[in-house]
Amino acid sequence: MPHTDDSPRPSEPRERPPHRPRHRLAVLVIVVLLIALPAGYLVQSAFKSRASGKDKERAAAATSLTYARPPKVSQRIYSVPVPVSSTRVAFYEANAWQKSTMWVQFRTSPKRLTEFLEDIGSSRGEMTGGEVAISGRKARVVGWRFDEPSSHYRSLRLDQPGSEPDLVITVDTTYQSRPRVYVVSTAEF
Repeated sequence: MPHTDDSPRPSEPRERPPHRPRHRLAVLVIVVLLIALPAGYLVQSAFKSRASGKDKERAAAATSLTYARPPKVSQRIYSVPVPVSSTRVAFYEANAWQKSTMWVQFRTSPKRLTEFLEDIGSSRGEMTGGEVAISGRKARVVGWRFDEPSSHYRSLRLDQPGSEPDLVITVDTTYQSRPRVYVVSTAEF
């Protein structure tokens, strides 16, 4: 039987209102830090990765000198540390199964040329005057010409042991204040 008592009922507990954060700004900052920043980083990384792939694709498709500074990794692999203040820098890389070659040219100052030679383990004293060490076949690959009668050349051949690349260097000293350096570095695997 239903309860028909008209007596006052004991007070029922009131329902709590839904929880509302008091520090909405703090919650917003936390959400941004935990979700938005990593998502933004992923998007940025994807675009950089895509651009890097295009640069590598462009370099791999090159059939002659590319007027740009070689990537740092290539400079280390081929032992060709291009001096910082060099101008007219160009390179070309050809890879084969057991042998890879990189051609590099740049203009630099006499001081930076001396530093470059020291970095590769040589010196100006080891260079032979009036000689072009880079073979005609290697020079033709990238369109280098060493047959100018008024040019003055000094050369160096650096055969390195083990897996270190062999370097053939010819320096055009016609303009002594800005010598032009030509390097062919060959790494065999």
